[in-house]
Amino acid sequence: MTKFLPTALMALAAGGIMLAAPADAQYRQKIGNDLGKCRAGGGPAVLVTVNQIKASQGTIRVQSYRGTKEEWLEKGKWLTRIETPAKAGTMSFCVPLPASGVYGIAVRHDLNGNGKTDLSEDGGAMSNNPSLNIFNLGKPSYKKTAFSVGNEVKSITISMRYM
Repeated sequence: MTKFLPTALMALAAGGIMLAAPADAQYRQKIGNDLGKCRAGGGPAVLVTVNQIKASQGTIRVQSYRGTKEEWLEKGKWLTRIETPAKAGTMSFCVPLPASGVYGIAVRHDLNGNGKTDLSEDGGAMSNNPSLNIFNLGKPSYKKTAFSVGNEVKSITISMRYM
């Protein structure tokens, strides 16, 4: 009987790992910008229009988060990420969401495309266009950026800001 104990423990451990995987799978999903997913009946999703993009260089990154204190802008807690070459002016992004609920969107323009945040060059913006300043260190409260989405496609407009 003791020969079977290690096998049984391994099976239980494997089962536990399998149960943990879906919880982790809800985060860090890199997706393409498929505007077709924001057509009527495509929800829950948010159609994000980003305006005032400074230049057609570098990359634009759009990330979705749950609109909660525990997850908003927390490292590794983003749900989806769209990353694409920047185009000066206005760009649109379709961000599918896992379910109806409260979410926040963060946008970053990595102007030189180096993958780092360069405060003197890069741009940033968030849903509901909260003020970004030295006092909130570019991280406004989740309460200022959160918006509700049902089973529809919600449209929001975000304005980029640069130093």
